[in-house]
Amino acid sequence: MTENRTYLKRLRVLLSVVAFGTWAAGRVHAYTKVVTPNGSTLPWTMVDGFKQFHLIAEAFDQDFAPGMKVHVWGYNGQTPGPTIEAVEGDQVRILVTNKLREPTSIHWHGVLLPNGMDGVSGLTQKGIQPGETYAYEFKLRQHGTLMYHPHADETQQMAMGMEGFFIIHPKAERHHIDRDFAIFLQEWNIPPGAYTPNPVTMLDFNTFTFNSHAYPGTAPLVVKKGDRVRIRYGNLSMDSHPIHLHGYAFNTVATDGGDVPESAQSPDTTVNVPVGATRDIEFVADAPGDWALHCHKAHHAMNAMDHNVPVMTNVDQSDAEQKLRKLGLSGYMAMGQNGMGDMAEMGMQGPVNTLPMMAGQAKYGPVEMGGMFTVLKVREGIKTYDDPGFYRPPAGTVAHLVGRAAPADSENAMGHIHGMHEMHMNMENTQATENQPEGDMRGMKMDQSTEQKTIYTCPMHPEVRQEKPGKCPKCGMTLKPVEPESGAASPDMRGMKM
Repeated sequence: MTENRTYLKRLRVLLSVVAFGTWAAGRVHAYTKVVTPNGSTLPWTMVDGFKQFHLIAEAFDQDFAPGMKVHVWGYNGQTPGPTIEAVEGDQVRILVTNKLREPTSIHWHGVLLPNGMDGVSGLTQKGIQPGETYAYEFKLRQHGTLMYHPHADETQQMAMGMEGFFIIHPKAERHHIDRDFAIFLQEWNIPPGAYTPNPVTMLDFNTFTFNSHAYPGTAPLVVKKGDRVRIRYGNLSMDSHPIHLHGYAFNTVATDGGDVPESAQSPDTTVNVPVGATRDIEFVADAPGDWALHCHKAHHAMNAMDHNVPVMTNVDQSDAEQKLRKLGLSGYMAMGQNGMGDMAEMGMQGPVNTLPMMAGQAKYGPVEMGGMFTVLKVREGIKTYDDPGFYRPPAGTVAHLVGRAAPADSENAMGHIHGMHEMHMNMENTQATENQPEGDMRGMKMDQSTEQKTIYTCPMHPEVRQEKPGKCPKCGMTLKPVEPESGAASPDMRGMKM
């Protein structure tokens, strides 16, 4: 009897151990999944104790933004390739199938692993020939934001888009992260009207992207007020990129070499991401709004840049414009003499498959940005992370019009501007509200007998004139307001307090 009880006790212990081992083996480490805007995460299966992933190197077409399709190379039908996520201590097996027409390999950029798994063609392995599949197997000995890319015909393959994130989560986070984003910084030389990037370009790039998408094709980053947010940047392009976030100060908490000690962190609003490196930033989203996130190299936040365009700023082209129209180019319009913003406002379109240099419409009009530009959307009380649309600011928190000066190209422009400072305008009841249009000057004391209606006309078709803003019925351009004709009275603003 005693022997039977002892046997049953040992059996229960053995079954408990087996049950625990089965639970532990199948347990998935809890971490906040990384969101790759405009991208995806690579699935895995458990095979013989390995987390097994499968990458396919191949050529395909990808939309960079509405109206622009590019012939690229990448992995699993996307560039950057799908994000690989694993946990420190995992055993991983990554199968790589080559569907290109030339050999390739994969280097696990920044990952600590056996030399034979490093992925350098000719040095640590043979190249993966077209149609072949290779297996890379190693145990993860670190955590951090790392990358993968070919080490075979790099100039061609990386320039065509072959790269991706390899993110290794720590066994235990320093603190909980609510929203975790990953953004690859890329640059391309795609001649206007072309579909294939020029892989031999060294410096003169004209298209700049977040995760191979150019604004307005970039997905917004949606977070809830109070969320702790991490944004991971990776850069395998030819230039460093200073990425600036509006509305927030953040700490750079990690590089591809590991965590940055808290004692070495400092608040910034811009982080420079060097070539061949990653940077992780963190902040608490405590300020609702639509906050711009972009590269602060000016040309990197524009599309289809051409560095050979002549400088026309301050060049009076009115005579040339009239002569060209008389010669038969009735729709000719001089551009650039007052700056390049009019190209965004008028929706100027280049050759087929070429994005406007500045594009995107937002709540208040043209954004006049492109390339490496997106929006961090912080909202209170949201239930999902779907795009919530444009931000509705509280009453009285939007910049608004309080007066107009003469056009900058007027001979007496400075006199008009000086006169504006001497105006006395009564600003009572001018607080902007959500239903009050921009430029509403209700409450200002004005001589109603001298008010003039604003006329809107098309830059391409000046015969189109109307009293309300809108689109030209002939060409679809946005109508622009025109100044009152010479001799017409202007609103009397005397006695207004400014």
